[in-house]
Amino acid sequence: QVQLVESGGGLVQPGGSLRLSCAASGIIFGNSVGGWYRQAPGKERDMVATITSDGRLNYADSVKGRFTMSRDNAKNTVYLQMNSLKPEDTAVYYCNAHFIFTDYWGKGTLVTVSS
Repeated sequence: QVQLVESGGGLVQPGGSLRLSCAASGIIFGNSVGGWYRQAPGKERDMVATITSDGRLNYADSVKGRFTMSRDNAKNTVYLQMNSLKPEDTAVYYCNAHFIFTDYWGKGTLVTVSS
């Protein structure tokens, strides 16, 4: 059984930073495509960042230069370092693992950027 558990969300002021973590069990991030997605109220779920099994990174244009995704194979965990946060980054952030045509999702963690 695959489980993805996110942590690290919360309330932060504009310009602040947060680091999200996603720990996996039942699947190996190093053998799959890991990703972070987000869904703002009333909007669709959008890709934020992905990392392939060989470490290639891809970012949404809206977060390039501010967010950094990484992976710790020993901990089977992916991270999303978010800097220079803006109110428009407010959303539920979901961890994703894609393996052999199947998507697995975490339950999400809420990030609120507000003064």
